[in-house]
Amino acid sequence: MVESLSLAGRTAIVTGAGAGLGRAEALALAEAGAAVIVNDMGSAAHDVVDEIKAAGGQALAITGDVSDWSLGARMVEEAVTNFGSMDILVNNAGILRDKMIFNLSESDWDDVIRVHLKGHAATSHAAAVHWRQASKDAGGPIFGRVVNTSSEAFLFGSAGQPNYSAAKAGITALTLSTAAGLSRYGVRANAICPRARTAMTAEAFGDDNTATQGLDPLAPERVATLVRYLASPESDEITGQVFVVYGKMVALMAAPQVENRFDAAGSEFSVEELAGQLTPYFSGRGPYETYAAYSVAGLEKIALATDAPAGV
Repeated sequence: MVESLSLAGRTAIVTGAGAGLGRAEALALAEAGAAVIVNDMGSAAHDVVDEIKAAGGQALAITGDVSDWSLGARMVEEAVTNFGSMDILVNNAGILRDKMIFNLSESDWDDVIRVHLKGHAATSHAAAVHWRQASKDAGGPIFGRVVNTSSEAFLFGSAGQPNYSAAKAGITALTLSTAAGLSRYGVRANAICPRARTAMTAEAFGDDNTATQGLDPLAPERVATLVRYLASPESDEITGQVFVVYGKMVALMAAPQVENRFDAAGSEFSVEELAGQLTPYFSGRGPYETYAAYSVAGLEKIALATDAPAGV
């Protein structure tokens, strides 16, 4: 293995790692040489630890709700105590409570925001405290990687997922803040928007019908490869970025751009002047010409294409 892609001697924390994306990510990091703290709510975390150990790797299961602020600190402490360091944080844990906004209950909102957004914040805080002190002790930058799990839902504002979309938008902003705040210490933070066939997405993507044709285009392992790369020393110049990943594609998202600017003729707008500028500008505008990045959906034709011969 190329040294800059190796994770030998590193320790990673992966949340929601008992199944699906988190499991694939934990296994990929272990394969690259990292010791892994495997977090999930139940016994599945221990099953993944057994898989890693059976393959010759090192792992420890720590069960619990990632939204428990103290659990993040505990996982960092256990990583250092058991494996000597804490180098990589992969935030993946999440739940769904899909409802239209008019059917959304307070608990539907609170549960999704708590697990996704607070869960990312709790572990990120604990890791940041550790890395900041480690950098001070070392007298300079150290190695640290954060990979957060956002979603295309934040780009579209999915109609049936107001809670999930809001949480994922928050995670993206959290990632940008983490990247800016920890760069001086040597930490790199990025967000991925993955599509993968897991228990959580079963209703959206259905079953894998490609078992006889090779790796499922929506296999979690495809996403895990990018996570493994972003966790490595090779990715040192990549931070504060958002990637859409699925199939055989990784797409780098651009930052939002200013579409137009409206200026008052005098020192301030009157409502009449705003109407004179904004009303004609938006007249006849299509229903999908909003801030939502619907164009990203067009990536699907590329991402999920099979490796067919040219011209097919």
